[in-house]
Amino acid sequence: MRTFDLTPLYKSAIGFDRFAQVMDDAMRNEQNSFPPYNIELVKEDHYRITMAVAGFAQSELDIEVEGDTLRVEGRKAKREDSRKFLHQGIAERNFKRRFRLAEHVKVLSADVEHGMLNIELIREVPEAMKPRKITIGDRVLEAKAS
Repeated sequence: MRTFDLTPLYKSAIGFDRFAQVMDDAMRNEQNSFPPYNIELVKEDHYRITMAVAGFAQSELDIEVEGDTLRVEGRKAKREDSRKFLHQGIAERNFKRRFRLAEHVKVLSADVEHGMLNIELIREVPEAMKPRKITIGDRVLEAKAS
């Protein structure tokens, strides 16, 4: 069992309670590697998740965003097939993959092409949250009504 005590961080930092929760969640998640995926920085604040979903039809894939979690699920339709495999290397099993999204990250689109699911994401920080320069010495005085 792995446990980390992040208590010392709380003394000198603000907002690490969320960080601790993210770390805790990450350690609880099972280390499943199916299906394989890439996370790519396309350009500044634009990302792409690419998942290998060969054998899945578009109708068998479900993508949902709830809060800060992106969930991708694949459900194969049950086949009443009497095929006998000598070797079965192509996985046709159901999967569920979750991705934690950072603040202000939104899913733009999803597309399946050549057995690859591409999910486009963008990070849009509101103007009020962006850094701004404060000029020293400029004061804004409010006029008092008499």
